Amino acid sequence: MWRRLSTYLYLHPRLVLLLLLLPPLIWFLVIYIGALLTMLVNSFFYLDGFTGQVVRQFTLQTYAKLLIPTNLQIFFRTVAMALAVTIASIIIAFPLSYYMARFASRRMKTFLYLAVTLPLWSSYVVRVYSWKLILAQEGIVSWFARIVHLDGLLSWYLSSKLLGGPSLAVSITGVFIVFLYIWLPYMILPIQTALERVPKSLIEASGDLGAKPAQTFRNVILPLAFPGVIAGSIFTFSLTLGDFIVPSLFGNSSFFIGKAVLTYEGTSGNIPLAAAFTMGPIVIMVVYLLIARKLGAFDAL
Repeated sequence: MWRRLSTYLYLHPRLVLLLLLLPPLIWFLVIYIGALLTMLVNSFFYLDGFTGQVVRQFTLQTYAKLLIPTNLQIFFRTVAMALAVTIASIIIAFPLSYYMARFASRRMKTFLYLAVTLPLWSSYVVRVYSWKLILAQEGIVSWFARIVHLDGLLSWYLSSKLLGGPSLAVSITGVFIVFLYIWLPYMILPIQTALERVPKSLIEASGDLGAKPAQTFRNVILPLAFPGVIAGSIFTFSLTLGDFIVPSLFGNSSFFIGKAVLTYEGTSGNIPLAAAFTMGPIVIMVVYLLIARKLGAFDAL
């Protein structure tokens, strides 16, 4: 029987491919797409303010609540943070990735790979809480500021209503620093991989034709590495949009999308509004990917 079955499968390779792809496809369609569709359906319901029960009637009033100034500020604040983290990650990751791809020896490249990926080996919660201790008012950052007599400058910065707070651990700046630390490896590795694929012959040909290093970087290296930048930005941007742990531990009273979803779903039980908030990052990421595709970021992938 087994021999007949193996012979039959050998003669029907498309069936073998279907059998191999069927389990992950079922998981993707039922669990992932099914969960998204469930959230989409729930976002068109509303919460009865008197009974506190979800009324399962189709309405757009839940989405209308997203347009009030408070919720619009949540979207703006989250998108601004995601953009800031993404841009800062690119600025920091590109020089290191370029060095790893072009100049580092094999031993140094191995060391840098370990240095970049080593934080990923530990728990996400452990890494976040470690920064809670580092940025606290009694942490190493404040201690170092006192040692070098910059505590006055730090106090002046923390007095800012927009970026400051009681300490770096309770401020928008703290949220930014921790986001940057947590997601930076996801930017370094895609850019480094893209730079590895840039042929050295193109760089040499650019120099032979009289291009200066800055022109070679702008016209040869950067366009070819652009898909890696976009791939990394997808990670940093999307993960920042939906994270709720970092804003809950480091932020002030200002809400982000993930924190708002957790509050509406867990504290007030307003599942329709939480689902509507969840649709926001999905729409933002779809628009982001369409813009990246329009810019030709996926052509060289």
